[in-house]
Amino acid sequence: METRVAIISIVVENLENIEKLNQILHNNSQYILGRMGIPYPKRGISLISVTMDAPADKISAMTGKIGMLEGITSKALYAKLQEGRGEKTH
Repeated sequence: METRVAIISIVVENLENIEKLNQILHNNSQYILGRMGIPYPKRGISLISVTMDAPADKISAMTGKIGMLEGITSKALYAKLQEGRGEKTH
């Protein structure tokens, strides 16, 4: 199955839903390469960056579920990789 490399940007404005967000991320952990969270108490938000290598439909489904959480927004940015680029062939 073809996969895509993407970075998901997440802005958390409602900390009450952070447990639901973490559950969504946990459910997709097999596709997550890395995650970085930055709390920004001055503004009362948290910023999260998640790097994934997954089928496009899995990335879209995950960002959609995250976006449905009240006070949390997400966007995906996809790498423009050519097919087979960076994959080992032996």
